[in-house]
Amino acid sequence: MPVKKKSSSKYHTTKDGRRVKKGLYYNINKKRKEGKKMRKKGAKGAPKASDFKAAAKTAKKRPSKKKKK
Repeated sequence: MPVKKKSSSKYHTTKDGRRVKKGLYYNINKKRKEGKKMRKKGAKGAPKASDFKAAAKTAKKRPSKKKKK
């Protein structure tokens, strides 16, 4: 089984094909995929509330759902 080469790029390709910087949610999802748990709140290196607020500012807006009549 070949070993995957670790990418040192600052960018990754999203599911919809956009090329974006690796951010907070990229790292959270990567940890989940590996089966590891997030650090506890207040632990060294754990994301703070301000980190989540900053990530929300750069998040792609979801298209609004149209109401059925």
